[in-house]
Amino acid sequence: MPDTPQGPRAPLHGPAGLPAAPPAGTSLATVTRAEIIERAQTWVTAKVPYSMTSYWSDGYRQDCSGYVSMAWKLPTNEWTGSLGTFADRITKEELQPGDILLFHNAADPQKGSHVVIFGGWTDGTLTSYLAYEQTPPHTRKQSTPYAYWSDSAKYLPYRYKGVTATAAAPGAEAAAPAPGAAAAPASHGVPGYPGRAMFRPGAENPYVTRLGRRLVEKGYGTHYTTGPGPRWGEADRRAVEAFQRAQGWRGGAADGYPGPETWRRLFS
Repeated sequence: MPDTPQGPRAPLHGPAGLPAAPPAGTSLATVTRAEIIERAQTWVTAKVPYSMTSYWSDGYRQDCSGYVSMAWKLPTNEWTGSLGTFADRITKEELQPGDILLFHNAADPQKGSHVVIFGGWTDGTLTSYLAYEQTPPHTRKQSTPYAYWSDSAKYLPYRYKGVTATAAAPGAEAAAPAPGAAAAPASHGVPGYPGRAMFRPGAENPYVTRLGRRLVEKGYGTHYTTGPGPRWGEADRRAVEAFQRAQGWRGGAADGYPGPETWRRLFS
């Protein structure tokens, strides 16, 4: 894999974007996991070119550490030597979408140092994950062996201190209907949403396959050992629950059964 040299800590938009640091006592911006991944995806979509000296229109430097600074909504462009001060060390098993895998080579920061955003496990063995990263020639996301293609043992998992859980609006997602209950209207105003009846225990239909494949694409495939397939099962429910919890939902809003808001967020 190519080296990813990086620029130093800098203000947004570069040297002209003073001040270089936020005022003392400024608290970290809060951001949900969903926001981190959405922000990361904007650069993937735009195919932002890699550069250690250029700054994208949003003010962030176009290298790996500038990319994470952007996704985390940091007030400055950080580098691999400082990103860790905005985060807490976590374990591999604790990794969730929006966390990072960081390698800072203190002996020679421009040789090997790199950081990627964790997008979710792509298999049930925790050996492969979806990585969002800024690397030559431009931003990309792809399935990546844990912890990275090279220098794997040197990459450490971190979690941004400003990650927050935003509760779902009341009634945003209700529990799945009990067997025999009347199904809700098919669309609920959400294009393509087939209704809760398609996702009851034992249900078998193409919507279950479509849902499962989308969950894997989004990085929530860790619970699948085979498939996804057309028959609704516990692996599907746990994958949906993981996605819902990544939105900051708890309780009945994260029961693992896809309501219209879960569907909208998955397929929007």
